[in-house]
Amino acid sequence: MGLVLKYVVAALVRYWLIHSDYWQTLSNRVEIATPLNSWKRLIEGIYLFEHNIDPYDGDSFHESPLLLISFYSLLKYAPYLLPGVFTLIDILTAYFLYKTAKIFVRILKSNQEKNIEVISDESKAMMLTNLQLEEVPEYVLSVYLFNPYSVLNCVGMTTTVVQNLLLAVSLWGSVAGHRLVACIFIALATHQALYPITLIVPISILLADVNKGCKKCSYIRTLLVFILCWGFLILTSAYIMNGSYSYIYNTYGFILNVPDLKPNIGLFWYFFTEMFEHFRLLFVCAFQINALILYVVPLTLRFKNEPVLLATVLIALSTIFRSYPCVVMQQKFIAGCAFIITSVLGPTVWHLWIYSGSANANFFFGVTLSFATAQIFLITDLMFAYLKREFTLKHGSSRQVDGKPAKLVLR
Repeated sequence: MGLVLKYVVAALVRYWLIHSDYWQTLSNRVEIATPLNSWKRLIEGIYLFEHNIDPYDGDSFHESPLLLISFYSLLKYAPYLLPGVFTLIDILTAYFLYKTAKIFVRILKSNQEKNIEVISDESKAMMLTNLQLEEVPEYVLSVYLFNPYSVLNCVGMTTTVVQNLLLAVSLWGSVAGHRLVACIFIALATHQALYPITLIVPISILLADVNKGCKKCSYIRTLLVFILCWGFLILTSAYIMNGSYSYIYNTYGFILNVPDLKPNIGLFWYFFTEMFEHFRLLFVCAFQINALILYVVPLTLRFKNEPVLLATVLIALSTIFRSYPCVVMQQKFIAGCAFIITSVLGPTVWHLWIYSGSANANFFFGVTLSFATAQIFLITDLMFAYLKREFTLKHGSSRQVDGKPAKLVLR
C-alpha cells in the first residue's frame, strides 16, 4: 500500500467514525476520556470562558489556557471544521513520526558504518540495509495510522491527539537538529500534561549528538531554551486568563494531587480510594516520583548512546504510571494476548460494575492492572531486543562464556 493511500484510508476511517453513532459512546468511555483530555470537559470549559466565568474556579476543567483559547476560537468561527481538524492532527502526528524514523534510521546506519570494525563477522548480516531505510519508516507510519488505540483517541476527540502531535514534532526536531523546534514543542507538551518534562533529557542528548560541538554547551543551551519557552507559555496562559495564575492549581496541581478518583485505566484511583486520608500525601509523592523521576537517571546512564530508545521508554513509562492515563519480544505472545483480552474485558467489567451491579471496583482494577503489566512487558521486550542486538553485533551469535553455554539476561 502506497504512502498516500495509507494516509487517505486512515483519514477516511477516522473522519467516518467521528460522524458515526459511535462517536458519542467512545468520547465518554473511561478507557479513552479522562478528566484531563475529555472533550465533554473541554466544551464545558469553553462555555464558561465564553460567558466570562473563570473555567478554573470549579473542578471540571483542567486543560491549559492555550488549548482553551485555541478550541474556543475554532468553535466560534468554524465549528464545522472540528472533525477535520482532529483527523488532520492525527495524520500529521503519523507524518512526523514517519519523518523522525526516516532520519533516525539513517543516523543509525551511518553510526553502524563508522563502527564496522567492532562488529563481529558472523553478525554483519544483521546490519541495516538500504532497503530497511525505506521499510522501517513505513512500518512506523502504518503502526500509528492503523493502531486501534490511536484511532479511538482521535474518534473520541480527546486532547491526547494534540499531545501526540506535540511529542512527535519535538522528536522530529531533535533528530533533525532543530533545537528551537524541539524545545518549543516539548515545552508545549509539558505545559499541557507535565509528564513530558522528562523527555528534555533524551532530547538534549539527541541535539548534542546531531549538532556536533561541545556537548556540555549543547546540553546547557537546550535546557535554557526549554525553560524560556516553558516560562513564556506560563506567562502567555496567565495573560489569557486576565493576569491570573490560578489556572496552575487546576492544571499542574490537578495532575500532581490526583483529586478526581473516577475509575480509569491507570493505577492511582484504586489506591487512593481505598487508603486512609492521612497516608495520602506520602503515597501521592511516591506515585508521582515513580511516574516523573525514578527511571530517568538509571535509564539515561544505560541508554545514553541511544536517546531515541530512551525517549520511547520514558514516554511509555509515563503513559503507564501517570495519574490520568488513556489508551496510548520475548513475551510478545503474552503481551499481545493481554492487550486483546484487557481491551475486551475492560468495557465488559465496567458495564457489569456500573450498570448491572454484579461486579465491583476490584474487577475493573484487575483489568487495568493487567493492561499496565502488558505495557511493562512491551517495554522490557523493547529494551531486551536492543541489548540482545547490541551484544550479538559485537560478539556474534555464540552464547558461550569460557566454552560453556550462557544465557543473555536483562537486569
